[in-house]
Amino acid sequence: MAIKSELTLPVVISAGIHIGVIVALALGISFDDKPKHMPMAQSAPVVQAVVVDQQRINDHAEKLKKQRADTQRKEKERQADLDRQAKKARDEVRKEQNRIKQLEIQRKQKEQETITANNAAKAAKQKELAEKAKAEKATAQRKQQEAERKAAEQKADEKRKREEAAAAKKREDDRKRKEEAERKRKAEDAERQRQENEMAEAMAAEQVALSATRGRQVVSEVNKYTAMITSAIQRRLIVDESMRGKSCVVNVRLAKDGFVTSSKTLSGDPVVCRAAKTAINKAGRLPVSSEADVYEKMKEINLTVSPEFN
Repeated sequence: MAIKSELTLPVVISAGIHIGVIVALALGISFDDKPKHMPMAQSAPVVQAVVVDQQRINDHAEKLKKQRADTQRKEKERQADLDRQAKKARDEVRKEQNRIKQLEIQRKQKEQETITANNAAKAAKQKELAEKAKAEKATAQRKQQEAERKAAEQKADEKRKREEAAAAKKREDDRKRKEEAERKRKAEDAERQRQENEMAEAMAAEQVALSATRGRQVVSEVNKYTAMITSAIQRRLIVDESMRGKSCVVNVRLAKDGFVTSSKTLSGDPVVCRAAKTAINKAGRLPVSSEADVYEKMKEINLTVSPEFN
């Protein structure tokens, strides 16, 4: 618009000058007080000059009109080009906004997965503590039963001694009392053996419960680190449309510090398998637990790699 304003002023000035020339010529011809008689030989050049000047004015006006049209056309083309550039910029901004939204959705999904894994670990820890408390209670009961058994044995010994002292006074009664004492002793031995058997069974059950708890904890840790390893590989995986809906099973061997000692493809799409091995090599070192029994379960694992698309 600034260019149009700059061009309009010269055009107006030029048109004004030419109109003034035309008016001056008209006044010079038509408004003399007394027309002067001029020879015919002199009037012909005046008419010719007026015609020539009028032609020059028309030519110049046409030239100015063409210049103005060219200027307007160029301005329209420039404005159209600016509009195209603005539209392209808006489209790129919109695409970037959509990409950022998708990244935010993925971040929230990963964050939710981490929260879920943490909650599962907390639940497993709480269950482990509950089972540990249960085992401690069983141990306390076993100790109490042991103390009661020892007290019963001590009481039985004292009773037997009293019976043996009384038997010295009366042998027949002593024999009978000895038989009774022997009967009771055998019953007490049987009871003691029963209690010992119960105590052994309780200790065995306690050991089984502790082993089962640790086994579940190891499985939970293996699942957690497997998910972390898969996520680390997915972040480095370069994907394209030819890989959509396809997958690859990869065998990975890990050192104790998480360093990848070897990787090989077991089955799946060749393109996905090549991308998966490249991503594993880029990672170099993957997440691994420092606990020996957990590492033993995951020092060699099979992973299924499936490309993710936004």
